[in-house]
Amino acid sequence: MKDFTEWFERVLTEAELVDTRYPVKGMYVWLPYGMKLRSLVLRLLRELLDQTGHQEVLFPLLIPEDQLGKEAEHIRGFENQVFWVTRGGGADLDVKLALRPTSETAMYPMFSLWVRSHTDLPLKVYQVVSVFRCETKMTKPLIRVREVTTFKEAHTVHATAEEAQKQVREAVEIYKRFFDALGIPYFITRRPPWDTFAGAEYSIAFDTLSPEGKSLQIGTVHYLGQKFSKVFGIEYLDRDGSHKFAYQTCYGISERVIASLIFTHGDELGPCFPPSVAPIQVVIIPIPFEGRDPLPFSREVEERLRKAGLRVELDAGEQRPGEKYYKWDRKGVPLRIEIGPREMESRRVTLVARDNREKIEASLEELESRTREILDRIEERLKQRARERMRERVVEARSLEDLTGEGEIFRLFWCGKKECAERLETQTGMSVLGQEVEGVEGNCLVCGEEGKSSLLAKSY
Repeated sequence: MKDFTEWFERVLTEAELVDTRYPVKGMYVWLPYGMKLRSLVLRLLRELLDQTGHQEVLFPLLIPEDQLGKEAEHIRGFENQVFWVTRGGGADLDVKLALRPTSETAMYPMFSLWVRSHTDLPLKVYQVVSVFRCETKMTKPLIRVREVTTFKEAHTVHATAEEAQKQVREAVEIYKRFFDALGIPYFITRRPPWDTFAGAEYSIAFDTLSPEGKSLQIGTVHYLGQKFSKVFGIEYLDRDGSHKFAYQTCYGISERVIASLIFTHGDELGPCFPPSVAPIQVVIIPIPFEGRDPLPFSREVEERLRKAGLRVELDAGEQRPGEKYYKWDRKGVPLRIEIGPREMESRRVTLVARDNREKIEASLEELESRTREILDRIEERLKQRARERMRERVVEARSLEDLTGEGEIFRLFWCGKKECAERLETQTGMSVLGQEVEGVEGNCLVCGEEGKSSLLAKSY
């Protein structure tokens, strides 16, 4: 992709995922095909959360100004990004209302009402909502926006620091399973103190790489300690009869996951969606020839696959077969079935994989098993290709001189001190993402003191 921005915006339009022409900067419309993709991705995430004891909730959009400003460090992190509602009808409001930039200050006053005893803990809830940030930089659909339309935020409350820390580890494992299922490769780092979520004691982030060589943060996990519980009065009666402030965590993702799914598995034509989340897994293309009509047999094939639980589309339109191939390739459908006169006579079909163009024939009797087998192989090939591409883009830097070479992301040893990070960033024009959570130890490239494997990259 020579021009990633042009490619990405073209893909969003041609694949009919979103319409970016909405007349407010940084906002867009999800189209039916994109909504189906979004729903399948969120279904996977909901399943992972539900399996680990989380419960889904839905909180209001508006947050009173006094609630938003209760935690000083938190509001400082968002004060320049908040949209405010100041009028209702023709009258000024008594209290300014913020469009939620995130929901800690909306949820936690309610948590203080819900949590009374140690028997109420742990509390583990999540919601999928829109959040609003007054983004002043150049916006990019799904990546840098003013309305984050797919904001999944989980919030948990625990009796002890140990239990909350354990929840952080569980959240990291949930996200690992989620991104692994989507075939999106990632790095996991503990963010530096100056890049920690406002109000958190520490933050852990998942990043992937875009085709233009920038790191894209696709998930975060935050340990809040007791900072918010003390501000909002979230305390519980312990077994010994004493009242104690709770410990909290929160973690979230956005539609950047959809963006990374698109470009991770994309090529010059467009996306190639993993079959597990593809809005359409199989498209059937009838190929008429010399008055022979393949539609009846095509419908028979469609019915068999639909009964087997696959998401299938029969394209009976009037376009030429080649135009249909191109159309569905651009929409990222992982498998195509071609049905012409030869297939009608033999009662067999030709299956074509979107990722490598491999052609396979299958009889009607083995259609379901062969289709599932091919889809599984496509899924695994896409994941393997994505992992290999990521590995190829990482440069292992063993000295400061190594940072002068070409590289999209550098792995190096860093001690964690800000002055050393500033030296690295000044030399490269990149940002220190943080120390790898599962990294190894070594001597800092700048000062030589004890450090840990860390990542340096340009970022959005």
